[in-house]
Amino acid sequence: MSSVMKLGFLGAGKMASALAKGFIHSGLSAADSIIASDPYEAALASIAKDAGIKTTSSNLEVLKFANVILLAVKPDQVNDVLAEARPQFTDKHLLVSIAAGVTLARMESALPPGARIVRVMPNTPALVGASASAFALGKSAITEDGQLAQKLFSSVGVAYQVKESLLDAVTGLSGSGPAYVFLMIEALSDGGVAAGLPRDIATKLAAQTLLGSAKLLLETGQHPGALKDMVTSPGGTTIDGIHELEKGGLRAALMNAVRAAADKSRKLGQG
Repeated sequence: MSSVMKLGFLGAGKMASALAKGFIHSGLSAADSIIASDPYEAALASIAKDAGIKTTSSNLEVLKFANVILLAVKPDQVNDVLAEARPQFTDKHLLVSIAAGVTLARMESALPPGARIVRVMPNTPALVGASASAFALGKSAITEDGQLAQKLFSSVGVAYQVKESLLDAVTGLSGSGPAYVFLMIEALSDGGVAAGLPRDIATKLAAQTLLGSAKLLLETGQHPGALKDMVTSPGGTTIDGIHELEKGGLRAALMNAVRAAADKSRKLGQG
């Protein structure tokens, strides 16, 4: 695949840079088979330095060079970028969009009939090769397009194919989720400081605790409730802490956060 696949990014921000590095590191593509466009010289200089790929200020040059086009611009820029790309977009191209909230129907209407499109919702841990992504296929996308999306985004974490109607839920959970986790790490660190720990040690302990707990769950496959019970001894310290979390409504707050973010994603897509 890497011998014939050429990748092009429309947009050269941090996520594009993270994905390009992941694709190269996994062996799916070589640096000289990837190009990125952006109107900002600083963005081009940064992605060239970080990933070692070709760069250009011309979106049309990307379409001429690549057959897999990754749309990595802000949602409010999508219409203009696709309008520019439309005359050059052929049946040889596959569009893979990571533009949050932009529906397949909206993109299909902006490109020639029969355009093959995959919509993906990754998250920022792609920057360290630990993304949680989900993707949906457009009406003209073929099975091989889904397989390619799976390979590409698995190279920077994990990826799951879902119905497009579920991508708003994915946005609310894993798309926005890193912010919830960072807030939890900060709060746990604050608690450690309040209990007497130095800030740097408290933050590292908090982050490692979340990392290790997630790794334990993924590798054992056990239900999170069962793993929680393993830590929670009768009359011990942990059950008192959990009691305080329950009184503070932690579960409900996290559930509400996911639903609120999913609702906002749905509204943005309608807009």
